[in-house]
Amino acid sequence: DTATTEIYTLSLHDALPISADDLSRQIAFIKEIDKLKYIQRRTKLFAGDRHENDAEHSWHLAMMTIVLSAHADTPVDVLKVIKMVLIHDIVEIDAGDVFLYDAQQSHTNTDNERLAAERIFGLLPPRQAEELIAIWEEFEAGLTAEAKFARSMDRLEPLLQNTANNGGTWKEFDVDYEKVYNKKKAIQHGSALLWQFAENLIDESVEKGILKKQ
Repeated sequence: DTATTEIYTLSLHDALPISADDLSRQIAFIKEIDKLKYIQRRTKLFAGDRHENDAEHSWHLAMMTIVLSAHADTPVDVLKVIKMVLIHDIVEIDAGDVFLYDAQQSHTNTDNERLAAERIFGLLPPRQAEELIAIWEEFEAGLTAEAKFARSMDRLEPLLQNTANNGGTWKEFDVDYEKVYNKKKAIQHGSALLWQFAENLIDESVEKGILKKQ
């Protein structure tokens, strides 16, 4: 009805900046994040025929969140988790992708990623920039229920890929069981059920010979 439409319109306008300058900044940000499609990850698609890019990874995590969110140990704000997984790797446009099992470079937040977040999200109008930086920081800290579940998705997806494509990056980079287990156990902080599932996949991978123990 008219009243509902008016409330919706007011809410929409209250939530989103509408000036010409704001729109220009939003379009600039949208163009900039197209670069995420060119950031290649080490992991390959389930079929193993090519490497995944960051945009594909983020989309997959968003869909996983929608499908698997009922398995979170604590009820989560699904929209917030989706925002987290969609933006968490945007900083890699500047900072590059760091392989999870890289022995030389830390996979945790770096000064380069902080600078990237400020530059890229800073293209947006201030209110939106502040929101997305705060969401990115929350994901990196990994303390809230939403961040824990988002990080569970981030660790689960490449596990599904490597078990589907005959060991994938585990074989390519000589990653052993202990390293995989230690990195993937972060899944348990977001979902005990999904961690149980992941543990079984890891054990099955050892039995199949696609993941080796030292």
